[in-house]
Amino acid sequence: MAKYSVLLPTYNERENLPIIVWLLNDTFTKNNIDYEIIIIDDASPDGTLEVAKKLQQIYGENHIVLRPRAGKLGLGTAYIYGIESATGEFVILMDADMSHHPKYIPEFIKLQKQYNYDIVTGTRYSLGGGVYGWDLRRKLTSRVANFIADTLLNPGVSDLTGSFRLYKKNVLKKLIEATISKGYVFQMEMMVRARQFNFTIGEIPIAFVDRVYGESKLGTNEIVGYLKGLWGLFNSV
Repeated sequence: MAKYSVLLPTYNERENLPIIVWLLNDTFTKNNIDYEIIIIDDASPDGTLEVAKKLQQIYGENHIVLRPRAGKLGLGTAYIYGIESATGEFVILMDADMSHHPKYIPEFIKLQKQYNYDIVTGTRYSLGGGVYGWDLRRKLTSRVANFIADTLLNPGVSDLTGSFRLYKKNVLKKLIEATISKGYVFQMEMMVRARQFNFTIGEIPIAFVDRVYGESKLGTNEIVGYLKGLWGLFNSV
C-alpha cells in the first residue's frame, strides 16, 4: 500500500492546526490510506509548535513528524526542508489554515492512480471549483494574478497560483531541484518546470475557503514580491 506524506508549513496556526490534523487523520483513516503529516513550523510566536507536540502525542510519531525551523524562512524552503523527512512514495502540499479541505485528497489519489499522473493539482477555476469567503477585491486580485501568469508562462493548468497538490515524490524532488523562485512564486514555477520536463498533470475542482482563524499572510509586500518573482520567472523560462 502506497504511503502519502503531507507537508504542512506553519506560521501562527495554533488554532487551525488541531482541526486540519483531525480532518487529515479522519480522511486517511476512513479511506484506509497510510500517511504521515510533516509539520514545518517557522518559529511561530503564537505557540504553534507546542500545539504540534501535543498533536504528536495524540496521533503518534509515526503519523505526526515535527521539523521546526529557527525563523520565518519562507514557503519554498519549507517544502525543501520537509521533503527530506518524507517517507511516502507520494507527497501532498497544502495549506494549514483549512483553506484546502482534506476531503479532496481521496479524489486526488483516485485520479492519480487512474491515469498514473505525475502531479494532481486542485483548481478553483474549472467547473465545480470555487472561492468562498473572499471579498471582491481579493477575488479580482487572484483572477488577475492567474491571468497574468497564464499569459506570460502558458503553464497548461487552470489554477497556476493554487497550492493544493499531490506529487510523486521523485517528481517533486526533481522540480524542487530545478526551481529557483522563493515564496508564493515557488508553487507557480514548479508547474512551469513540470511542463518543461513533460510531467503529466491532472486537475480536480476544489472549493477554496478563506481561513477561519488567524490573519492572511498575503499583504502588499507579498503582492510586490509575486510580481517581481513572476517577471523573473518569465525571463528565465
